[in-house]
Amino acid sequence: MFVSGKVRKFVIGAAMAMLSSGCLWAQNDASSVVAEIGGVKVTMGELEQQESAKLLSAHYQYYQAETKALNDLIDKKLLEQKAKSEHLTVEQLLDREVNSKVQDPTEDQMKVYYEGLETDQPYEQVRGKILEKIRELRSNKIKAAYMKDLKASTLVAVMLEPPQASVNTQNDPTLGSDKAAVTLVEFADYECPYCQKVAADVKRLKADYGDKLTLTYKDFPLPMHSRAEKAAEATRCAGKQGKYWDLHDEIFKSKELDVDQLKAQARALKLDADLFDKCLDSGEEASIVEQDKKEGMRLGINGTPSFFINGRFLSGAVDYAALRQVVDQQLAAQSHGGGNAGGSK
Repeated sequence: MFVSGKVRKFVIGAAMAMLSSGCLWAQNDASSVVAEIGGVKVTMGELEQQESAKLLSAHYQYYQAETKALNDLIDKKLLEQKAKSEHLTVEQLLDREVNSKVQDPTEDQMKVYYEGLETDQPYEQVRGKILEKIRELRSNKIKAAYMKDLKASTLVAVMLEPPQASVNTQNDPTLGSDKAAVTLVEFADYECPYCQKVAADVKRLKADYGDKLTLTYKDFPLPMHSRAEKAAEATRCAGKQGKYWDLHDEIFKSKELDVDQLKAQARALKLDADLFDKCLDSGEEASIVEQDKKEGMRLGINGTPSFFINGRFLSGAVDYAALRQVVDQQLAAQSHGGGNAGGSK
């Protein structure tokens, strides 16, 4: 790390109204009037609530673009600050810390790279481009490592938040206290590979934050996953015997979703086999799963996993770091009197 004396603090971020003007869900007051029809006022809150299926995805795409732009700006500011502290230009700093450390590949390495190319051009004709490309790849790798060290020695606080929505979580299984500062609602599909991958991250998040975090799971089996519906029903059937989260975790771990496999897992958890089989075979929990699906469609969800952390929306291949960042944002907001706005109901 490049630290002398005290760790230098660089706090970047601003209120959402300044940084995220395009994310109307997060930035505009719900009571603000956006239209008036025959003397009847339409508020932002009403627009968001009634037309959420049309808005959430668009707001999230804008948030992702803003996040990328903000990350680029953070990197730029970090480099400028570091260069200034050492009486260098940014170019001089990068020459010292990045460019000077880039080693040219050997001829053999370039020929191996050439063999992986789909080209009819002879090696000598493309050699220069190969050399340039490998230098670029190595430079980017060294710069990424340098920026990681720079961020580790500098406090970077990001206040840009995802768009938000209110989620109905009635009849859904919950793990944690209803007094927790942060509630994480996950819409997921047991057959979805991304959901399977992130399941361990969600479990780790709960362990790390303890009573500060409550988990709520909502079923959103996708049409292309033929076994996801029954898996969702199975966990609800297990919940009738107090073992919802046990089977939930086991299914994500085992990835065994056939009906006979679901029944075998229920037996391994010491559930009453007759009651479980009757519940699963009859489809008596199907209507509850359908309620979750309808809530997801109302919100405009079109893929899994999708998360709402105190109502703040994240979707796609979300990892532990992304989830933790939003949880930390919400805890910080709570400590400054921000409350638990836009959460679940």
